[in-house]
Amino acid sequence: MVVLGIETSCDETGIGLYDTGKGLLAHTLHSQIALHAAYGGVVPELASRDHIRRIASLLEMALEQANLSRTDIDMVAYTQGPGLAGALLVGASFGCSLALALGKPAVGIHHLEGHLLSPLLSPVPPDFPFVALLVSGGHTQLMQVDGVAQYILLGETLDDAAGEAFDKSAKLLGLPYPGGAALSELAESGRTGVCRLPRPLLHSGDLNFSFSGLKTALLTMTRKDLPMDDARRADVARGFVDAAVDVLVAKCARALDETALRRLVVAGGVGANRQLRAGLDKMAEERDARVYYPDLAFCTDNGAMIALAGAMRLLHVPESITRDYRFTVRPRWSLQEVVRSPAPASLPQTRRKGVRRGGQS
Repeated sequence: MVVLGIETSCDETGIGLYDTGKGLLAHTLHSQIALHAAYGGVVPELASRDHIRRIASLLEMALEQANLSRTDIDMVAYTQGPGLAGALLVGASFGCSLALALGKPAVGIHHLEGHLLSPLLSPVPPDFPFVALLVSGGHTQLMQVDGVAQYILLGETLDDAAGEAFDKSAKLLGLPYPGGAALSELAESGRTGVCRLPRPLLHSGDLNFSFSGLKTALLTMTRKDLPMDDARRADVARGFVDAAVDVLVAKCARALDETALRRLVVAGGVGANRQLRAGLDKMAEERDARVYYPDLAFCTDNGAMIALAGAMRLLHVPESITRDYRFTVRPRWSLQEVVRSPAPASLPQTRRKGVRRGGQS
């Protein structure tokens, strides 16, 4: 069956076509980076309007790539949340209207579930269960993934997400929007250990994160050093990246040890960071573990992961599929609300004391 995936949660318009028998058939993506760069951040109203302009043409492009027509679509999956309300409404209304016109079922997908399952698009996908590090501009979480709709929250950020801290710190250093990638690139030319920044919650004894204090420490350092030359700016960038990576790697190591799992999946835009990948690979090698990354094209928001998540729900959680074309969007939506309960007895349960499924510790 061919599943259409629609992603419009923030500033990327993504379309994906996934065949439950053949895999990913096509995907198209439009990024709004240039549109929002002048404002230094995403402007919700502009994002919504741009999704409206792009979504239909991106669908036609994807269908052409896959050599399909609209009538070949068997189900529509769309991002229902979390995200920007107006942006979500564009994808939800388009997807449900198309499903109604075709007489096909539709399903709203949790954005984070799409990210968690995105490594399954890789040529060599991980087997369940695994630990997942979801690290992006809006989210930083460690999850135990026992199967489709079987997610246990192990830890999460208490304030800023890692990607948000990267972008805000890049802005403090005068780097262009979006700054996370530029900050990492600048750090490549910086010297390790010259600018030592704190590692928040590194020894907290749990799997939670905090990046607000790290960002504040960088702000304090930059104010002391004004004006900064290029070499000093690179050293500061290196200090920030080293600190953030050290925390992320240490928490992933603890998660693997506590769950006794040896598969780590990394998803989300920060998962493309070269320094983070190097640190995780080294940590995994020391533990005889393996790290799985999505292709770079699937690290950021995209329609392929939504199509995949829809297909997985069709195959494994068919009761979540509906032909009721009324829809709502959920800008704030806990992943615990999409967890299937009870879990199949065949899946190993390594639930940690004091942690409930998909919720808060």
